[in-house]
Amino acid sequence: MKRWLSWWDGRVALLALDVAVVAGVIVVTLTGGDPRDPHPALYVPAVFASAIALLARRRWPFVVLLVAVACLPAGVTLLPVTVAAYSVAARYGVSLRTAAAVVVSGIAGNVLQVLREPADVTTVVIVLVMFVFGPALAGLWMHQRAVLLEVLRDRADEAERTRTLLADQAVFAERRRIAREMHDVVAHRVTAVALQAGALSLRAPDERTERAAETIRATSAAALDELRDILRVLRDDAPDTASPGVLASLEDLVEEVAATGARVELKLPDPLPAVPDQVGRAVYRVVQESLTNAGKHAPHAAVDVRLAAEPDRLAVEVTNRLTPRGSALPGSGYGLVGMRERVELAGGDLSTGPTGDGRFRVLARFPVGVEAK
Repeated sequence: MKRWLSWWDGRVALLALDVAVVAGVIVVTLTGGDPRDPHPALYVPAVFASAIALLARRRWPFVVLLVAVACLPAGVTLLPVTVAAYSVAARYGVSLRTAAAVVVSGIAGNVLQVLREPADVTTVVIVLVMFVFGPALAGLWMHQRAVLLEVLRDRADEAERTRTLLADQAVFAERRRIAREMHDVVAHRVTAVALQAGALSLRAPDERTERAAETIRATSAAALDELRDILRVLRDDAPDTASPGVLASLEDLVEEVAATGARVELKLPDPLPAVPDQVGRAVYRVVQESLTNAGKHAPHAAVDVRLAAEPDRLAVEVTNRLTPRGSALPGSGYGLVGMRERVELAGGDLSTGPTGDGRFRVLARFPVGVEAK
């Protein structure tokens, strides 16, 4: 079915139009004229042959024209020839085939007219205009219209490709600029912190100070590693993928935070679920941002981190006690916004806010097919 519809550009409407043309030609030819006029024996078969051939006018219009001309001696009218001439001009435009179709149609129409009854110049001109030149000009107009639409379509596609390319270039340039700013400002500051913490750990007056300095140095080094990954993504358009053990790295994250004196309790499912990298990275960032916010706004409060795995869902919950006064550390105000965006990009949903028992809760849920490792 699709192969046959290819003759009509895969459009049923065009097939229906051609069927209507065929039916119209048959009805007009068989019912037109004086029924008392004698017709050759091949008249009816010739009418059906010339009309049905019009179904192939979009694929082989010149062949259809020759069939229509061959049926003229049997008494068929010029309607099939007219439709075929229009089809040749519409398919090939200004070309030798169109010129040949006009010549063949004109000669066949006027010879038939002369043979049937004497014709003057006016009759010949009328036949040429109505049944040859008029349809040919209409076909040429349709051909030029189709060419123009194709050119406009190509230009629109080219403009869309150009617009997309320019947008990609602008995004890439902006990402490079952001990467430069992060490298020049953030990386420099964090490196300075790591170096000063390392120097302090070497000259620490006591063991407690040495441990605190070493924790600061290790945390700064980890931040630099993560910053390096982010810069690589921004500069090289590398995929943002998590490591295979991203959920297992939650234990290291909690240990780093606990080393600063915070009270954090972590509960992970056993065994750990296998989740997509994007979901694992989102879980890690939710826990990381929640611990950071708890340290800012509820210092020294106990924090509970729980990860629950169900057959079709993974949930991470971070809760801490609310305190009257938080830390004076500055914040950007975009922590929860960025957390929500990352969770939604991973296909999950996030809810944050105080609970009825004087605690603050961050709950993220991800619809995933969970399989045990």
